[in-house]
Amino acid sequence: MSLTARIGELSPYLQLLRPELYYMDLTLPASSAILASYLASGGLPELSPFIIAVIGGFAAITSSYVFNDCCDVDIDTINLPDRPLPSSTVSKKTALTYAIFLLAIAGSAATYLNPESLLVLLIAAGTITVYSIFAKRSTFLSFVPVGISYGLVPVGVWLAFDPAGILKGSDGVILPLAGICFGLMMCVTDWAFTLGGVARDVEGDRLKGAPTMPVTYGIPFTARFVTFWWIVGVIASVIIGWSAGLGPVYFAGALASGLWMLAQCVDFIRHPTPERGGSLFLNGSNYRAVMFGSMILDVVLCIYLEAYTSILW
Repeated sequence: MSLTARIGELSPYLQLLRPELYYMDLTLPASSAILASYLASGGLPELSPFIIAVIGGFAAITSSYVFNDCCDVDIDTINLPDRPLPSSTVSKKTALTYAIFLLAIAGSAATYLNPESLLVLLIAAGTITVYSIFAKRSTFLSFVPVGISYGLVPVGVWLAFDPAGILKGSDGVILPLAGICFGLMMCVTDWAFTLGGVARDVEGDRLKGAPTMPVTYGIPFTARFVTFWWIVGVIASVIIGWSAGLGPVYFAGALASGLWMLAQCVDFIRHPTPERGGSLFLNGSNYRAVMFGSMILDVVLCIYLEAYTSILW
């Protein structure tokens, strides 16, 4: 059974959360929390705050999906008519309430973990709102606020486990280099990730007057632009590993999946079609999920190896 068929069998409220992206949306906050805790304390985060951070991060990400669907009903009627809102399975009012509910979960989690995380969440939510309501209908640079918003996700989670101290007396370090690179990597790869999906949706955007990059400059140009930012993202993933002192498990996963991702980009350049843009969109999600999973596994193995070595000596 295809992924599309399996998703179609889910509750419409689960479909609104983009289940095809679940792996990325869960491993992103999980890896951010684990790496931040490891660099700050040398160990894994406590279980309860960790679970709250993952749920909060997932809720923040998925609330933006639902809100964007509320703003794009007319376009999705052309591009994705089987989705819950265009098919009238879920009303726009209900979906908007759902988005607010998810954002409230994220806000509650951030408030509990660290007020700095809540501040970052509010900035990210405001930025993605600008995209959904205004930018997409007015500029080909609409992908920029999307990347900024999602780049703030690992930053907000990071501050929950390694506070900057801005609100409670600064220690002089807001974020370590690894945390900064994590946020930047997420930002630039989300530019590329988003534009892959936008290339898929070019027909509806054109008919509804949304001047996205594929509409304005064409899919071939977009394919080259996307490839550039994926290259930058893969390089940033290496810098994250170097600056955090991660081991071979992370580098093997990050490099193997990164090279695979770049091969997909080359294929997109050779076949610049909406369908290939849509598959690249999913490729980007899978690549980042593998990279984040490799980070989690590497840190866990490092911690247990260090503990085992200390027992032996």
